[in-house]
Order: sequence, then C-alpha cells, then structure tokens
Amino acid sequence: MTDPRRLSIHDFTYQLPPERIAPEPLTNRDQSKLLVYQQGLLGDRTFRDLPALLPENSLLVFNDTKVVRARLFARRPTGGMVELFCLEPVAPHRAIEPAMQQTGACVWKCLVGNGRRWKDGPVTLDFEANGQPATLHAERTEQHDGYALIAFIWEPAELPFAEVLRGAGHLPLPPYLNRPDTDVDAVRYQTVYAAHEGAVAAPTAGLHFSEAVLAELAERRTAAARVTLHVGAGTFQPVKAEQMADHPMHGEPFSVTADTLRRLLAHLAEGHPLIPVGTTSLRTLESLYWLGAALVQQPARLPSWHVSQWQPYETGAEVSTPQALAALLDQLALTGSDTLHATTQLLIAPGYRFRVVRGLITNFHQPESTLLLLVAALLGPDWRRVYDHALAHDYRFLSYGDSSLLLP
Repeated sequence: MTDPRRLSIHDFTYQLPPERIAPEPLTNRDQSKLLVYQQGLLGDRTFRDLPALLPENSLLVFNDTKVVRARLFARRPTGGMVELFCLEPVAPHRAIEPAMQQTGACVWKCLVGNGRRWKDGPVTLDFEANGQPATLHAERTEQHDGYALIAFIWEPAELPFAEVLRGAGHLPLPPYLNRPDTDVDAVRYQTVYAAHEGAVAAPTAGLHFSEAVLAELAERRTAAARVTLHVGAGTFQPVKAEQMADHPMHGEPFSVTADTLRRLLAHLAEGHPLIPVGTTSLRTLESLYWLGAALVQQPARLPSWHVSQWQPYETGAEVSTPQALAALLDQLALTGSDTLHATTQLLIAPGYRFRVVRGLITNFHQPESTLLLLVAALLGPDWRRVYDHALAHDYRFLSYGDSSLLLP
C-alpha cells in the first residue's frame, strides 16, 4: 500500500486556465454538464440525467449543512473598515448549533482583514434584524498566528447570533472568485436541501440538485439519507508542504443520526452501493467507519469522537464495515443519544482503501488540493483521464462549475 505521507502534492496537478473557473452559477441548477466515469468509460451528459444514471438500488447521501453569512465588515473608530471572517465558535459554546443560538455575547475564532490599523478598542457594525435596527460590537482579545479571537457583543441582546449573521454578514464566497457576494449567491451558494447552519463554504456537489431532480429520484425510489458536516475554511487551505506528511489537515465537525446509521447499515447488509454527494459526505461516511473501528478494537476506552489525519494508515487489525457501524449504534444506545457528534481530520489520498462508499458525485477541484487527492484515491491514475477529458470538453471548474459521477 502506498503511504500517503510520502506523496508529493506536486504529482497531483494539472493546468487550469483561469477562464475555465466558473465565476457565476448557471441559470438552472440541473443544466450543468455531468461527466460520467463508469468502470473506466467516459461519457458526457447533463446533470438533469443523473437519476437515470445511478446504479440500481443506490443510496445517495447528502450533506445538509447550510452556509452562514460569516463575513462581517465593521468600522473602526477612525472610520476605516475591518473584515472579520468567523471560522468557529470558542465561547461560551464550541459546538456550532448552540453557538448559533447564543444571545447577547460570544467569542469566535476569526480571520481579520485590514487589521494592521486596528489597534485597541471595538469596531462596530450597524444592521437590521427582523426589520429593526441593531448594532454589533467586536473587540480583538487575542492575536495568534493566522487568526484572532474576537469578542462580539450586540444589541438587542435577545437576538441569537444566527440572526446577527443573517442581518449583518455576507456569504463567504471562495477566495478565487474575487468578487463580492450578490443576491443571486444568497440563493445559489446554498443547496436546495440545506438545513443546519454552520458551514463557511458550500458543499458544492449538491448545488446541482434541483427540486425536479430530487422529485425524479423519489419517483424512481432512489434511497436518500442525510448527514451534516459543517464545511470549514480549511477546505481552501493550499498544500504548501513538499510531502503530505508535513501538511496539517483541517478538522471539521459532523453529526449523523442513529436513524441514518441504521439505514446505512441496512443498505450495506443488502450489498447495495452508497454514493455520497460531495467530498464532505464521503469524508463523513468514511470517518464513521474509523470511529466505529476504534470502538470495536478498544471497547474499554471512552470514545474520543474524533478521526485523526493518519488514523487509517496507522491502524492494524481490520474491522468489517457493518461491525463498525453497529458499534456506533450500540454506543448511542448506551448513552441514550439519538445523534452522533464528532470531528474529522481524515485525509483520503492514494493508498487509502474505501470501507463505505462505492462512488462519488463531485465537482472539479483545484490542482494540488486535498480534494483532488481524494478523487485520485478513488479513481487511481484514471483521475488524469477524467480531468483531461473535462478540460478538452469545455467543462466549468470549481465551486460554481460542472459535475461528475464517478463509479470506479
């Protein structure tokens, strides 16, 4: 088995002309191109055709996270602007769901733009929430390498922080788009099934699903399940290390209900394929295996509910996938919980053996990215054929680009 720690990211690159990066979404979600890779064969379709192209008895797994308006532009006392990009909550809650419902005050880890001239004292932002005037005050309490801790206080204090961001914030579009967000982005940079606020980047493979596609999937009785992984800004983090061993993989929180775990387990028991919609759904599903495997292998230890970056490549004894998922259900039953909450830093790269998924619906990713490594792990050397075909046939790339159905 290839050890991913010895891989060089420079072996996973291609020439992406700037004009091939989609700057805007298409008018209709489901009219994007769909590149179909099935057992080595390539074909060109439209995303609207997806329901008819899926393997029989497939279970699609969607990530139903919702992008929050995490970019705030506040004014310094001297008049200049400071950008605060909310990354993750710190206090009084570290979990995203209760943090979004926090009222009055909170502390978040943030990226700060134009912050050199921001010395002491708070910056302010006036906005409207539910049709009423409101004010947000922000003060930098700690400065760290690459980020700061920002204490927020707002009036009216009874507003939950989710309402503050809805009224005061802007959508955090990918940095390579290099443009402000618009009213179109407010709709199109969300999936139609987004439900749980917490992401600072969209699970972009899901952006192609329209209500019409979902309706046809239901008519064909294609099974569907949902997980929630809140996509972090680390998804855009470039790989700067010469070898992957020196690249710290970003961590992201996810949750899966016991009902979804039971559905996954039943589907696998029948030998039917699980097809994740997007790399975030895939990482969630594969992370479930490693959480469950740890429970089976060390039943006496309290579960950490965290998958580390190199865990798959350092674990010895093998555990079956049904055994791993069943262990998770047993643990939830033991604690009386109906939802598993965990974090993952899982890096999937060539050398990884997939335990849960049998394919992937995904967009076309940046050169030398961990997302491209994941595709290469799934397809092997054929990832180059797929990307060469997409470049030669006028596919649009990255977040607002076209899609692919990968069935190795």
